[in-house]
Amino acid sequence: MMQKHTHVAAGNEARGTQKALNAELLFLLAGLAALGALATNIILPAFPDMAVDLGTSVIDLSATLSSFFVAFAVGQLFVGPLSDRFGRRWLVLSGLIAFVIGSAVCAFASTLPQLISGRVVQALGVCTTSVLSRAIARDLFDGEALARALSLIMVAMAAAPGFSPLLGGAFNSWLGWQSTFAFVGVFAVVLAVHYNVKLGETHATDKRSAISVPAILGTYWQLLIDRRFIAPALAVSLVIGSLYAFFAVAPAILMAGFHFSPFGLGIFFASTVFVVFGAGFLAPRLAHRWGQVRAARFGIVVALIGSIALLVGQEDFVFFSVSLTIFLLGMGVVNPLGTAIALHPFGRQAGAASALLGFLQMGCAAVAISVGAVLAVPAYTSLGIILTSSLTLAFLAFLAPQ
Repeated sequence: MMQKHTHVAAGNEARGTQKALNAELLFLLAGLAALGALATNIILPAFPDMAVDLGTSVIDLSATLSSFFVAFAVGQLFVGPLSDRFGRRWLVLSGLIAFVIGSAVCAFASTLPQLISGRVVQALGVCTTSVLSRAIARDLFDGEALARALSLIMVAMAAAPGFSPLLGGAFNSWLGWQSTFAFVGVFAVVLAVHYNVKLGETHATDKRSAISVPAILGTYWQLLIDRRFIAPALAVSLVIGSLYAFFAVAPAILMAGFHFSPFGLGIFFASTVFVVFGAGFLAPRLAHRWGQVRAARFGIVVALIGSIALLVGQEDFVFFSVSLTIFLLGMGVVNPLGTAIALHPFGRQAGAASALLGFLQMGCAAVAISVGAVLAVPAYTSLGIILTSSLTLAFLAFLAPQ
């Protein structure tokens, strides 16, 4: 079976852009990419019930998010180089197994430390799928085909945090908060079986690179000083960081400022997905017409316009929704195109490049959320400041020649 997968992988690598992005492959790559976001946002509606059952507070439960993001960010730095040396398959399957184990620990947790431990195991497992979904796409596609594949993958990643609060709220109401962990664990099993049967290894043996601590550090350093990588990677990471800041700050704006119910909040988040859907399908068409760099810069400008409008405009729900829609439209364009631009020159180091990109994204998200927590201004103004600052820096980063 391993020989069969290796043979298929070599064929895939040789065909490159000739491989069709069919529905099965899209489901697989999107599922691998979105699992981490799904596992994070699906538990948010259950926090009040979890706090009661575990004898803690909702504020203390935020440690389950911060611990997840830290483990997720650091784990990626090891996954990328290992996959460049030893291949993608065993890391994807091992990561999904670890994620299932972590989900089981969370489901049976009776104390907050046990829950945090399970979340860390979840993160260490799912960071492999997030990194390697992009690396696998780079293995299989090139040029416009890579941009299209990443556009569809990014749509799924944006859909997961949008729809998962609704899903989590339903599971919590019907079956209890433990069922949310059971659901994501079962979903991981489905992904593992589908991946092993339908795809397998995609990184051909003749494309693999040597591994050692100096080599890993050297690879990351070369990526950091390579303008072809760091300019689009930093721009995309700042955009993603602003998106996470939106998910963190929006509940305070909508529930406290505009008097949304928890169900209404879930509906609002779900509605944002349709904007990202549209942008995800628009991005490859713009890239085909204008080129990837020009189209990505256009996306940053659109997102920046929405951010500035949010910062300087009137504080009401209609204006908030319109400004946010413009931001999300631009974000949905630049995210896949910027990712494709950052990864394209580094086929041999696709795992390391994807890992460093993921680390930068989580780092920017952590900074954006932390800034939002310490700004001594209302949540509405705070979000406007974060989005405008992040998109301005992203625009400046992307001005560097590609």
